[in-house]
Amino acid sequence: MNPIVRSGAAARAGALFILLGPLVSWLAEFITAAAWRDPPYAPLHNWVSHLGLTGPAQTAFGQVANSPLGAVMDTGWVIYGILLIVGAFLVFDPRKGTRPTVIVILAVLAGVGVSLVGIFQGSNANVDNGLIAFHTFGAQSVMLAGNIMAIVVGSGGARIGLARSRSVASIALGTAGLIAFPLFMADALTGWMWNVGMFERAVIYPIMIGHALLGSSVAAAQRRPATRPLTPLDARLTI
Repeated sequence: MNPIVRSGAAARAGALFILLGPLVSWLAEFITAAAWRDPPYAPLHNWVSHLGLTGPAQTAFGQVANSPLGAVMDTGWVIYGILLIVGAFLVFDPRKGTRPTVIVILAVLAGVGVSLVGIFQGSNANVDNGLIAFHTFGAQSVMLAGNIMAIVVGSGGARIGLARSRSVASIALGTAGLIAFPLFMADALTGWMWNVGMFERAVIYPIMIGHALLGSSVAAAQRRPATRPLTPLDARLTI
């Protein structure tokens, strides 16, 4: 089966970028949420994007938002998006067919989407000036493209270097995220807003876990040829 990933130092760097993206975002989320004390941040209740608000305390989208380190979260999202896009271009070879091309396109859509969430905040000011459209477009882009990417990656896992278990996990994660997406949208658009943070994370976290699985799997697959044990002939030649 023909691989659809590049080889060499560039591919290893790309795999590391894809792996680091969600880790940077999670670290930024943890730091930012820990700093939000008035009122305390509740991951199941509060919007994820409210972590990135850098302005004064405000009531936005039905919740009191006060994020002292909002710039940390925004930076984490932008870094995540950049790492994902650069990593995908370094890892996947579009010359190998339709699948790697589709994966790169989905990675770009997801990367641009998460970066837009960090650049254009979900604030009342942006609602008034119309810039909230970029925030909304970015959030929905990463939610859809990211989960579809996980499914496409998992279904072609053997050509990427994913073990069968990780391929199945990637497909399951993307499917779960896509199922959660309409539930999240219904919760938000109807104004019910019951545990909206839980539904939002049910869409986002499968994407991030999928990227971590992809990056770590490609990195491990790229490392195997260079670290294989010496055969008896190789051992004799090195004496």
